Amino acid sequence: MIGWLLLVALAWVGHAAWLVRILNTLYALPLPKWFLKPWRLFTGLLILLYPLIGWWWWTTSHRVSSGYLVLCVALAMFTAGITLIRAMRPQPPSIVSSTSTIHELPKVIGDGKNRWMARLPLNQAFDVEFTDLTLKLKWLPKELANLTVLVLSDLHLHGTPGREWFNELFDLLKQQPKPDIVAIVGDFVDTDTHHTWLAPLLGSLRWNEIGLAILGNHDKHHQPEVLRTELSKLGYTVLGNRWQRVEVRGVPITVFGDERPWINSPLDVSSAPVAGFRLYLSHSPDNYPTAHAAMCDLVLAGHVHGGGIRVPGFGSIFVPSVFGRAYDCGVFEWDRTVMVVGRGISGKEPIRWNCRPQVLRLTLVPV
Repeated sequence: MIGWLLLVALAWVGHAAWLVRILNTLYALPLPKWFLKPWRLFTGLLILLYPLIGWWWWTTSHRVSSGYLVLCVALAMFTAGITLIRAMRPQPPSIVSSTSTIHELPKVIGDGKNRWMARLPLNQAFDVEFTDLTLKLKWLPKELANLTVLVLSDLHLHGTPGREWFNELFDLLKQQPKPDIVAIVGDFVDTDTHHTWLAPLLGSLRWNEIGLAILGNHDKHHQPEVLRTELSKLGYTVLGNRWQRVEVRGVPITVFGDERPWINSPLDVSSAPVAGFRLYLSHSPDNYPTAHAAMCDLVLAGHVHGGGIRVPGFGSIFVPSVFGRAYDCGVFEWDRTVMVVGRGISGKEPIRWNCRPQVLRLTLVPV
């Protein structure tokens, strides 16, 4: 009896695995909200109701139910194997050092639409992890040695956390040494009224060389052109889907912006100069293959929030990416192209379990 229950439990995991994999892929595509939200609810119901579905199949067709049971057990074992491989993979050679400091900011709930989630037990949505990463890059010019980059993503300004919480966070950012580059990789707002928070928050940041920004999928629904104008007024170079040649410490580098697939204007990477350092800002890590094909040196991404909820020993579950959990957060290396995926600052659904919000500060050194 115990063995049978364990088998059913394992099949339940496999049943959930393929449903979540479909959900992750759909949420990575530019599909309308009226479709995605019901589909997410439908997915949750199918997962929760697996015992009833299995019982119904067993009473109507042993052949169908036993075949599906075997398939789900195989999927569960495959998922376990992938999780083990991910846990055992070595640290990317590009990482020289990585240190983190946790800042427990005041729990300012605010008036956001989903503020009830912020009150859930063990929620870490208000505790921010400041991560300092030193990366060695193969093609970094010696003139750019020890270049510092402050990376922010996914502010999701909508009322929760409240304005006082964001004030505290940006006060901490202003206390840090001024970075050479500030890079913000999308999802600024979740309402049309919280544009007013941009100037006092993002306008307080300073840099030595340049501030860069792109928009994200949530920004598409909240007056994106107004956002671009406001960010430009604050001094940020808003890239959109294009490349631009800029000077950093007197050295010409190429910076790319990639807001696809949601803001799907053409991006011609082939026309960019081949020589020099290449920095690629992509809201989603799904554009990693494009950056790799363009021989970019460093990719900065967000969007997936590290999964938001991470199960100890297993990791993330819901990751809105066509690659599933592969690029949920951290540093990834593919030939010369290094990608850093941050966990973001906030979310429209303010819930974080075992997955704190994250500020990234990179220091780049040549090999």
